[in-house]
Amino acid sequence: MANILICDDEQDIVNALKIYLNDPDYVLFEAHNGKEAVETVRENEIHLVLLDIMMPLMNGIEAMSQIRGFSNVPIILLTAKSEDADKVLGLNVGADDYITKPFSPLEVCARVKSQLRRYLSLGAGATKTSVVLTIGGLELDYDARTVTLDGENVSLTKKEFDILKLLMENPNRVFSPKEIYREVWHEDPMGADNTVAVHIRHLREKTEIDPADPRYIKVVFGQGYKIQKGN
Repeated sequence: MANILICDDEQDIVNALKIYLNDPDYVLFEAHNGKEAVETVRENEIHLVLLDIMMPLMNGIEAMSQIRGFSNVPIILLTAKSEDADKVLGLNVGADDYITKPFSPLEVCARVKSQLRRYLSLGAGATKTSVVLTIGGLELDYDARTVTLDGENVSLTKKEFDILKLLMENPNRVFSPKEIYREVWHEDPMGADNTVAVHIRHLREKTEIDPADPRYIKVVFGQGYKIQKGN
């Protein structure tokens, strides 16, 4: 059973999404502004959030930023705008995916199922073995899905965690943006370069003392990214 929060200030959109996601395996919550969304996630065990960007009282970007302070629940942004800037901004703050309005029922259902499958099977569920990866001052715990830097907890989104895990599992190996996208998103890597670059930048900001001179996540010009071992 998965608990899904739908947050949009337009009741017609909320109602439409509730129809699209009418499934006995889903329990649907609703909110109509960012403040309500934050409170709902804080007070309930929510497994996925569909979050509109443009809302009164508190917009979706601010709400997502607050949610990321205490939860790594998958967040899919709903936006009426198609400009790359809005998508990049959302990804930079911590969104796992986005859907541009107007959206189709099939697209909504497919993206929701994809995020829930990864979160519930890899995020909320335990892995088969207890493994802690360590590179320098970075430690990644598979079972707890936690990351620490020099002993201090680092709050990562699910995608950031999965990217870091991929790199730490393969130290010094260079991954192209398309390879990272395939491994983490499990989708055709259309537009992979910008999406991966945003997540890498955000990951660096959280795991590097000086993101401009990183100790761990390195850029290999013209090839991709790797995590440097031996620090």
